[in-house]
Amino acid sequence: MAFSRLQKRHTNTHYRDMGQEISQTVFTEETFQEYSRRLTQEADLLGIMLEKGHFSSIGRIGGYELESWLLDHNYFPSPINQDFLARLNNPLVVPELSRFNIELNGAPLPIQGNVLSSMANELGQNWQQCQDTAHQLDSVLMMIGILPTIRETDLCLANMSDLKRYRALNEQVLKRRAGQPIRVRIEGREKLSLDHPDVMLEAATTSFQLHLQCAQRDAVDYFNASIIAAGPLLAAAGNSPFLFDTDLWDETRISLFEQSVEIGNKAKPENRRVSFGRGYAQESLFECFADNLATHPVLLPILLDEPAERFAHLRLHNGTIWRWVRPLIGFDPDGTPHLRIEQRVLPAGPTITDMLANAALYFGLAHFVASLNDPPASLLEFEKARSNFYAAAQNGLSAKLAWLGGSEMDARNLLLEEILPMARHGLKTLQVDADDIDHYLGILQARIRSGQTGAAWQRAYREKHGPDNLRLVAAYLEGQRSGAPVHEWEI
Repeated sequence: MAFSRLQKRHTNTHYRDMGQEISQTVFTEETFQEYSRRLTQEADLLGIMLEKGHFSSIGRIGGYELESWLLDHNYFPSPINQDFLARLNNPLVVPELSRFNIELNGAPLPIQGNVLSSMANELGQNWQQCQDTAHQLDSVLMMIGILPTIRETDLCLANMSDLKRYRALNEQVLKRRAGQPIRVRIEGREKLSLDHPDVMLEAATTSFQLHLQCAQRDAVDYFNASIIAAGPLLAAAGNSPFLFDTDLWDETRISLFEQSVEIGNKAKPENRRVSFGRGYAQESLFECFADNLATHPVLLPILLDEPAERFAHLRLHNGTIWRWVRPLIGFDPDGTPHLRIEQRVLPAGPTITDMLANAALYFGLAHFVASLNDPPASLLEFEKARSNFYAAAQNGLSAKLAWLGGSEMDARNLLLEEILPMARHGLKTLQVDADDIDHYLGILQARIRSGQTGAAWQRAYREKHGPDNLRLVAAYLEGQRSGAPVHEWEI
């Protein structure tokens, strides 16, 4: 299929997972048993269809989701997303877990030509429409990983979006925990220890999620390449240093999210519902879905009236397991099932330009690594890829990262000397326009050379002006409104 036709046929399709509303919140044992039966049936069918090559051969399609904050004029969360969405009336903008968060979705596009600037233009137009609507409600939109002014009291059930699926999720997580509160322990530059009565801590974390649709024959290599890319990608993009007035990781969002929906206090990190996963895919992405069934109990046994080949129950179960690099099942416009990779590691913000620079790095690097003669899984041990990810989350550009061929160096030099050239080569091979490549990778190069990520800017601003979170958010919003990439922001 020609890319021009494909683009038109994808225009009204946006990527979402676990997005449908549900009709029930109380589940019997019989409901769980029937759901498990359907889940197993769909998993068996998935294995057969993948073995026979029945999934789409269309790949190299990119998409995104951006989670953002609604703030009042005092720079605190504004829990008005229901009124906001009703007034906006845009199907690409949907609710999130909390009443002060929303999500913007983009139309999937072939990764070629001016795809990066097209995504930036689309997101910019939607963002401006959302911002105008927020202003009509005496609020403002902001994109940042963790809002510095968020208070634990904001993260309460009264501020949960009015959707049954969120309340059911909270009830099931707490039931699995026998009513015990969520325990969060984070050690960074400072330490944070707290207990919280529900899953609303998750609402403190907002992200810019990238999607990469892959032809079935390439899916394993792109999935494993995405795992390898996660650490360097996160090192260049940190934007979440503060939580409840405590200085923690460059990407505190990673540790917070992993603990905020955990159903057992003693679970190993790799077995959490939010995790980096337990290994590369070997022969098929079916392995990931099978692992989900084997290691994670069902949380939302919603019985859906869809044929098994739509994988509705499998997709819903997968949507309650938040791997940082997650395989998803979707459908082409003609109904053919497809595989795509959801790269979940990136924070929201600081600007649209910064986020598209991060997207350029991901798309280019994943393609480069996936296209090497040797399989990605043979190039870097999984444990080293996982260690890279958590080192980058904690220490950003100063993290020590292992890389292909056994080298190890700090993230800043690794990105400048090896990874950015790889990403550039990958984007050229994908036939992305040279102007787009130069613009977005140039921004990323300048950010890395300066060391001024969003996290670094926030810390430097606070160091200079003192621990005034209201002033910090006001200055951050001013920089965001300017549209200038974060490395150009004044402190």
